Amino acid sequence: MKTKQKNLRDLPEEALTELDAIVELKALADEIAAHDAAYYQNDAPTVSDADYDALRRRNSAIEARFPRQVRDDSPSKRVGAAPQSGFAKVKHTKAMLSLGNVFDEDELVEFVTGVRRFLKELRDDDKLSLEMVSEAKIDGLSISLRYEKGRFVQGLTRGDGISGEDVSANLLSLKDIPKRIAVKSDAPLPEVLEVRGEVYMAKDDFTRLNAEQVAAGVKPFANPRNAAAGSLRQKDPAVTARRPLHFFAYASGEISGGIAQIAATHWEFLARLEDWGFSVNPLARLCVNVSDMLASYRDVAARRALLPYDIDGMVYKVNRFDWQERLGFVSRAPRWAVAHKFPAEQAQTVLRAISIQVGRTGVLTPVAELTPVTVGGVVVSRATLHNEDEIARKDVRIGDTVIVQRAGDVIPQVVAVVGERRPADSIPFVFPELCPRCGSHAVREPGEVARRCTGGLVCPAQAVERLRHFVSRGAFDIEGLGEKHVRDFLDAGIIKTPADIFRLPDRVEHLRGREGWAEKSIDNLISAIGRRKTISLARFIYALGIPQVGQATARLLAKQYISLERWRAAMDAAHNRESEAYGELIGIDGIGGRVADDILSFMDEAHNRDVLDDLTDLLDRVEPFVAADHGASPIGGKTVVFTGTLEKMTRGEAKARAESLGAKVAGSVSKKTDYLIAGPGAGSKAKKAQDLGVVVLNEDQWMAMLGEA
Repeated sequence: MKTKQKNLRDLPEEALTELDAIVELKALADEIAAHDAAYYQNDAPTVSDADYDALRRRNSAIEARFPRQVRDDSPSKRVGAAPQSGFAKVKHTKAMLSLGNVFDEDELVEFVTGVRRFLKELRDDDKLSLEMVSEAKIDGLSISLRYEKGRFVQGLTRGDGISGEDVSANLLSLKDIPKRIAVKSDAPLPEVLEVRGEVYMAKDDFTRLNAEQVAAGVKPFANPRNAAAGSLRQKDPAVTARRPLHFFAYASGEISGGIAQIAATHWEFLARLEDWGFSVNPLARLCVNVSDMLASYRDVAARRALLPYDIDGMVYKVNRFDWQERLGFVSRAPRWAVAHKFPAEQAQTVLRAISIQVGRTGVLTPVAELTPVTVGGVVVSRATLHNEDEIARKDVRIGDTVIVQRAGDVIPQVVAVVGERRPADSIPFVFPELCPRCGSHAVREPGEVARRCTGGLVCPAQAVERLRHFVSRGAFDIEGLGEKHVRDFLDAGIIKTPADIFRLPDRVEHLRGREGWAEKSIDNLISAIGRRKTISLARFIYALGIPQVGQATARLLAKQYISLERWRAAMDAAHNRESEAYGELIGIDGIGGRVADDILSFMDEAHNRDVLDDLTDLLDRVEPFVAADHGASPIGGKTVVFTGTLEKMTRGEAKARAESLGAKVAGSVSKKTDYLIAGPGAGSKAKKAQDLGVVVLNEDQWMAMLGEA
């Protein structure tokens, strides 16, 4: 075999037969992989750069001549491949959702109490232990690694939690990520295994990288997390390979056969990850009560500044996987885990001016312009002042010395004024009543803390922000149309409304000759716009930029109303607050009166309705909401309401179970309710259900329907 490989290596690419090519590409893949391991994992290269480059060139030449023989593990798909034009977006097989936060001991106690309240056995027996695993919250970039038969096949960023970017080629250069899992214990290795964790950059490495950036005349990174994210998302994997990135594993995604075959608890799973060659953060602790959790938190917080990497808090996870499954998720966060954030670091500086920003919904937000100061390792020159009430309450004035902190170690804010250092000639700040961008009245509605510009789409600030939001990743996700281009097109009068974006294919003459818009760029933009002429209802609703309607709320609306036509008709009918349609809207679990009012206020504005009409005329299709296939679920697509006291499970667990089987859970009874599950103490809801002819079930009947009696 060695003779055959040597003879083939001596042959030029054009002299190879297709069978020769198959053998040679396999040999090249193995040889280059071995050199990669020596270089990237062991820092001990086994060939010169010139010899290594020659191997890769030969591989590329053979693939170009025999494109059908390109291997899945081809070196051209790994480190050193030609720069990509972008990252493919791939849907996660299991959503990567975010965590809820707590910031003090009382909130942590409430979280634990909520978990115990949710799980009936813990609620009824306060002596039963609720084990939690405490882990350091690494300040990096969340990644999901997919292994098939023990071999690394794909790595995705978190993205929007539903889909992430495929950065597999870049991840191959990280020494902490096994390329093939070596089984060292008797636990079976699943056919498909997704390991999730955090890519980060150590503090010392960050300092050295920034020194190199400055020396090269390149802008330095703001912090290690930005450096890690920027390094991992390089289009050329060779750039990533030169950056000192690391990985900590801490969770799972899809596992064929389920996680129970690997471990019964998260603590056991962490040990299994170490057996398989993954780096697991050594600060993890097994806790049996809140006191243990707080002790872990205080211990790590005291050592935080001395750690070689940045952390911004602790994460607590229910240890038992069966309890995690029962607890499930609420909106975009698990009920079985929470992040306990560290207190923000503070510093003092001088407030030089107060500027007013106008957001995409017209809200006027005051911003403190500061003498630059370092807070938590980041240089801060601007900080939020929240709103005019906060300015008045803290009596913040231009010229004051103020205390600044980074909320959650991210958003800078002014905490307080150092009164004894106030200039003698300072005067109170007067909040403007006119929009600084368009001169329209800035109105503050009764009961609201925010002051809003009434200029709508005539206000340039709102136009930019609304359109930027419209094309953003969670909305229409139009590649190549960032904020800079949106602003440029608006200033030039090329676009004014969201619908104008979809007219751009007929207006390409307006793009030609503009800075940064060569024919290739124009073609790419037109193609990107064309791909978004069909969009899901949830994305469509989110893209409209309705106040308080984020991605989770947009999905709730899509799930409830199914189609764009039904949603618009229902919102028109819901303007009558006495109507059944309004009751249905506020009855959606997760949407209350204030959110409903913002939705209806948006839909009540004539120019918003005009924009919707214009937009839908230009789109090919707004796809109706399609519920997940729940097989033979007896309640799939049904609307259920719970009332009274349930005895076999908590109300929260019952709702989560119903949703997992495809049901819609509402907060109030209406004609559209299919089942009311009534426990002892059921009151007006049971009476209304009887009046409307809604099927009323007791808890035993409900469990029997689900086949769980």
